[in-house]
Amino acid sequence: QVQVVESGGGLVQPGGSLRLSCAASGFTFSGYAVSWYRQAPGKERELVASLTSVFGSTSYADSVKGRFAISKDNAKNTAYLQMNSLKPEDTAVYFCNARGVRAGIPRDYWGQGTQVTVSS
Repeated sequence: QVQVVESGGGLVQPGGSLRLSCAASGFTFSGYAVSWYRQAPGKERELVASLTSVFGSTSYADSVKGRFAISKDNAKNTAYLQMNSLKPEDTAVYFCNARGVRAGIPRDYWGQGTQVTVSS
């Protein structure tokens, strides 16, 4: 059974750090592009960070550039989002997405999300 499960969210003060994890089961991350999205209350889901499958290139939303870092550990079949210098506007539910091709069919897997709240 294919699953993507996020963890690591929580309440943190402004300026603090969190590391989100995204554990995959039922498929291997190595052949998939991985992205993190977030959705704040009343707002659309937005792309935060992406990591390509082939060259491991990364890209970030302007709002998180220099503060967030996306990575992937293929041996652990887990992706991460390191978030530093957190701001109240980073408060949102964060979702992990894996996109690739399996058995010749495009696949698009999502986790259930993990809540990040930045507040003093």
